[in-house]
Amino acid sequence: MTQTPASPVPGERSTAPWWTTAVFYQIYPRSFADSDRDGVGDLGGVREKLGYLELLGVDALWICPVMRSPQADGGYDVSDPRDIDPLFGGLAALDELIAEAHDREIKVTMDLVPNHTSVEHPWFTEALDAAPGSPERARYIFRDGRGKDGAEPPNNWPSIFGGPAWTRVTEPDGTPGQWYLHIFAPEQPDLNWENSEVAADFEKTLRFWLDRGVDGFRIDVAHGMAKPEGLPDMSRVETKMLVHDDDDLRFNNPGVHAIHRRIRTIIDDYPHAVSIGEVWVDDNTRFGEYVRPDELHLAFNFRLAEAPFTAEGVREAITFSLDAVSGVGAPPTWTLSNHDIEREVTRYGGGKTGMARARAMMMVELALPGAVFVYNGAELGLPNVDDLPEDVLRDPVWERSGHTERGRDGCRVPIPWEGASTPFGFTAAEQAWLPIPADWADRTVEAQLETLHSTLSLYRLAIDLRGTRPEFAGDRIEWYGSPDGCLAFRRPGGVVCVLNASDGPIQLPPGEVLLASAPIVEDWLPANAAAWLV
Repeated sequence: MTQTPASPVPGERSTAPWWTTAVFYQIYPRSFADSDRDGVGDLGGVREKLGYLELLGVDALWICPVMRSPQADGGYDVSDPRDIDPLFGGLAALDELIAEAHDREIKVTMDLVPNHTSVEHPWFTEALDAAPGSPERARYIFRDGRGKDGAEPPNNWPSIFGGPAWTRVTEPDGTPGQWYLHIFAPEQPDLNWENSEVAADFEKTLRFWLDRGVDGFRIDVAHGMAKPEGLPDMSRVETKMLVHDDDDLRFNNPGVHAIHRRIRTIIDDYPHAVSIGEVWVDDNTRFGEYVRPDELHLAFNFRLAEAPFTAEGVREAITFSLDAVSGVGAPPTWTLSNHDIEREVTRYGGGKTGMARARAMMMVELALPGAVFVYNGAELGLPNVDDLPEDVLRDPVWERSGHTERGRDGCRVPIPWEGASTPFGFTAAEQAWLPIPADWADRTVEAQLETLHSTLSLYRLAIDLRGTRPEFAGDRIEWYGSPDGCLAFRRPGGVVCVLNASDGPIQLPPGEVLLASAPIVEDWLPANAAAWLV
């Protein structure tokens, strides 16, 4: 069911673009549903589950990378940005998915990766075969090394995945040669966005997918692409994934905004389409620059996902996120998890406590103005799987860290759909690409659809109320007074959201309870719970 965006005034239909209040559902395709029995999820599997997504009530899908790729980093190493990898079913599978999703009034957005390509991209193969200083190498960032015989990397930048951000190549004549930059894995060489061919090719990619009916893009590492002049050394060398560090020379360089303005001119030729940036920027002013009227439509703000489960931490994250976009008039975005970070149930303490807190935070998230992103499996209350056998780990972080960091596989375990034993209907193969825990039998979609008070049922009802009740109107919030360890806010339309992050029950303010994440007894909201009132 497609949700009508909340009106700015109760009773009036909004004229705002669809994406300003949309509930996006993030699909990690390898882990969603497998239609061809190879143990790996694919686009055919997504299409088969569109009825479920319609039942859930989401407005749009965000599909993680499915372009041609050798899969060195889960598809974020793209060898052909204008084709779909056979692993996921090829172009025909995407065309069929878009057509059926649109029939169900569900938008389809997909990941694009502009910062780098795969080493198997034809351009990079040509670069390796060409000479230093050639036009082929100018599409990437090749540099001579430092020290004797150029044996040291050109600067001290580290890779996000561990080790140096530079790899030395062997020249066509067999001698040790230049180095190429890869802020991520060595299989992901960074593109040189100062090269006109790079920008022109990306424009071609944008139009290719938009002309096929795609409704927009999530732009990977949208604060990357532009590099500082001269590629100077970093004053502090740290290797951490996805953190807020505005002094990191690898990211958030001013030249990135000209790139986004050029991208926006193309997107504007398709009025239905949205551009969403992955932006890890700490300073509110600098964050807001990415969503100025001529740049991105939306940018991920991860503050809520990073916040501890405390009233003070959650309130600070909400205030920060709203302030980050208020100056430029852009909608805020909210998410509690994705394919790169620990699932919220585990992050909030695991077990029954983590589950209760995740349910409560979902209600806080959906009560806020703006766009919401739900990671597949969050609606089932799935935890991280932190005890995966070492021999099944696929994330490049595992190898690049010398087996000291397990990486992100724990939040990418496939979805359990039905049945009492693994792989729970995810695949007809004997096993999934990552093993699904045997104790997830009570977390399957099938089991939760049959249970009124399940996490899935709570998500369905919350999404429906958010999209249909006029009380969720308005693009701001007003904070209410609340007991210690709690918070409460009101939307202009009239809905009040209360979060009890304290250790004991609290009495709710006056009003009719519209929905609660846990049973309420005589107007008392239990600890680790949230409620909506009107």
